[in-house]
Amino acid sequence: MNDTIDAIRQVLVEALELPQSPDELTRDTALFGSLPELDSFGVVQLVAAIEERFDLTIDDDEFGADLFETVGTLTDFVDAKRAAS
Repeated sequence: MNDTIDAIRQVLVEALELPQSPDELTRDTALFGSLPELDSFGVVQLVAAIEERFDLTIDDDEFGADLFETVGTLTDFVDAKRAAS
């Protein structure tokens, strides 16, 4: 889990070009609606980066505001996807 959250934080900073360092993002850091960088284009960039980093596919029906609610919800989703494959 710690490896996943560390990787998610790194992907967020790189894909969205966030001014924060990965260490500044916690499980409770709000994402969608709180980060101006996470607009519709940012979501596409982020999903592509996550799919590449974790070698998984996020289906269209899995997209939703709840997926991008916080760093923690995104991390939990990736952990669940990895466990299912």
